[in-house]
Amino acid sequence: MKFTIYKDKAGEFRFRIVATNGNILASSEGYSAKASAINAIERIKSDAADAEIVDED
Repeated sequence: MKFTIYKDKAGEFRFRIVATNGNILASSEGYSAKASAINAIERIKSDAADAEIVDED
């Protein structure tokens, strides 16, 4: 799995979480600064390990 950062048509920075098979698992909101997108990625990476799974079935 990897994170990819790109600039959208509006000039904002966004990131995607991409699976090893190339499928996009999630896309972010737009950020005006690349550093903000990187900070969001770092928060996800650190917080995801403790995330609970909620089955709403």
